[in-house]
Amino acid sequence: MLSIEESKNLFALLESESKSFDEIVAAYQSQFPREARFRVCSSLAILLEDKVLLKPSQRLVAYAILHQTYSSNPPSSNPFISLLVNAASDDTSVKMEMVFIQLLLGSIGGNNNREVMKLSAVDYIKGFDSSSYLQKLYADGVQSKSYYSIFQAASVKNIIPDPDISIGIDATPYEPKLSAAGTKPRIGSDDRGNAILGLMQNLSVEGLGPQWIRPAPPMLPVLDGELIWLNPDSNHELLWDYGMCADTSRGAAVRDLIAKALKGPLAPAQQEQFVLELAKDAKLVYHCGLTPSKLPDLVEHNPLIAVEVLSKLMNSPEISEYFTVLVNMEMSLHSMEVVNRLTTAVNLPTEFVHMYITNCIASCENIKDKYMQNRLVRLVCVFLQSLIRNKIINVRDLFIEVQAFCIEFSRIREAAGLFRLLKTLE
Repeated sequence: MLSIEESKNLFALLESESKSFDEIVAAYQSQFPREARFRVCSSLAILLEDKVLLKPSQRLVAYAILHQTYSSNPPSSNPFISLLVNAASDDTSVKMEMVFIQLLLGSIGGNNNREVMKLSAVDYIKGFDSSSYLQKLYADGVQSKSYYSIFQAASVKNIIPDPDISIGIDATPYEPKLSAAGTKPRIGSDDRGNAILGLMQNLSVEGLGPQWIRPAPPMLPVLDGELIWLNPDSNHELLWDYGMCADTSRGAAVRDLIAKALKGPLAPAQQEQFVLELAKDAKLVYHCGLTPSKLPDLVEHNPLIAVEVLSKLMNSPEISEYFTVLVNMEMSLHSMEVVNRLTTAVNLPTEFVHMYITNCIASCENIKDKYMQNRLVRLVCVFLQSLIRNKIINVRDLFIEVQAFCIEFSRIREAAGLFRLLKTLE
């Protein structure tokens, strides 16, 4: 498409009917650079399709520009040569126009094509003698059958005639009302010029072509062992980090206390601080730095802290790992204290409690030191009595195993007391 300034300059050249064709072409070449000339010629080709838009003198100027723009190259390199040839052999064209194009192409007249370029459009129209050219035109067989491309009617023209406007040109301005005789209005020169300027600024050479709609080809079946092309979905949803810019000072304090608790007993004030921090935010237990492998150290040094941590971890998916470590660790007063406190604080799995009792009895039987054995037996007996009285366990599930334990160590007072308790429950 042409810009507003380009369309005005081109229309001014078309209106220069009193200047010679050579002068008009020279002005055209000076006003339009080489890279813009194809767009200009394309606009002229669109205007020449309809024989009503341009006056006869303007059409001659347009054909002269189309021919002379590429005159320095071979005729076959002119992209508009087919338009010129078709117009020169069109029976419906004005004879004067046909002869002018034939002169430009050199088909008739010999060197007269250079002579005609020295004339103006007005002089050529006034001095045109049809008898001097048409006889030779038809005698030479030039007026043969016109060539039309099979794709010529494949698209609708950019310019569609208005059926409500008569074909013809008047010098009077355009009046949309019907005359007294009821005839259709005719186009005035001013309106025609404005229409031409609008067409040059808004039309293209593509036309309104049909859309070549083709169905999508079917997918071939995927064979065994064939790689399948994957198009992964890249529409990922953003997740907001709610912990960003949060206050982590309490978490740091809990981590420091756990690190100290793994190495030695905490002071009462430190234990109280740890309990208060977990009471404020129970989720800090997941970020305190404790792992199942570190649990034995925490149990031996700070059993109360271990009870507090395990109570908060009851809903954790890792709680089974903590129970496994607690069952398999070496039996001691602190480990039994932790389990005993947990039985009253939370609901421990029955399998865990039974397994812990079995391991305690096995530890008492396998120890060689009599002093340590008697001490551990007393602890286990007191631990079992507490579980039975608090109804943490059902003694019938472990009756035979506990009874055998009491008979084996009946010389110890606590074992004898546990045996009497069992008798009362039979």
